[in-house]
Amino acid sequence: MTPMIDVVFQLLIYFLVTFSTADVLARLDISRPAPDAAQSQQTPPADMIRVAVLQEGFAINGRAVSEGELDALLKKLAAISLKQTVLVNCDDQSLHGKLIQTLDMCASHGLTQIAVMSGK
Repeated sequence: MTPMIDVVFQLLIYFLVTFSTADVLARLDISRPAPDAAQSQQTPPADMIRVAVLQEGFAINGRAVSEGELDALLKKLAAISLKQTVLVNCDDQSLHGKLIQTLDMCASHGLTQIAVMSGK
């Protein structure tokens, strides 16, 4: 009985060592659509709204504003287009609550394409 168990363990080790998984990603059949003539004309990128969350307050597109002014300006810019990207750049010394206020303002006006950066 002992030699039979020994042979079974040797076969198990042999199959574990020689087993190779099929590379699934290499065998995916992907067909891409041909470029469309309408897509070849590049559309200009949407305007980017740059909001800075600073230790002292807020700035929009490089201009220092108060919290009320920021809310009013975001409302006006959202009325123009909701597809604009909002880049929120947080200062290292800014409070986390100010970032949350800014994100809440953007969401309340329907601006959903938001990117958050940290640093100066």
